[in-house]
Amino acid sequence: MLQPKKRKHKKEFRGKMRGISLKGSTLAYGDFGLQAVDRGWITSRQLEAARKVIVKHTKRKGKTWLKVFPHKPVTAKSSEVKRGGGKGEIDRYVAVIKPGRVIFELGGLTEEVAKHALKLAAQKFPLKLRVISK
Repeated sequence: MLQPKKRKHKKEFRGKMRGISLKGSTLAYGDFGLQAVDRGWITSRQLEAARKVIVKHTKRKGKTWLKVFPHKPVTAKSSEVKRGGGKGEIDRYVAVIKPGRVIFELGGLTEEVAKHALKLAAQKFPLKLRVISK
């Protein structure tokens, strides 16, 4: 799973998800991309599942770029803990996704193979995504 090696602070506030993504909203490397329409969190497990689907469908041809990284720690307490006692331990890491953010990019593939691989990868996420091309 993807997670940061070092952090300045161990735990983080949940934060707000307002506005749209200005940074990383266009294709930079490849010819086809997977762009977010909704906002939300994407876990490192979901990113890995989508990456595996893309690799399997494209048969390791072409090039794949992952444009997001799960930096944000999310804490959780176990179900049997009584109230109080402070904030829970880190459960997982997530990437904050705003509308317009490109998550994956593909290059060096035919149009039908790339679009079909990205549509299969989009099913692994809890957000609404669309396939874009140059």
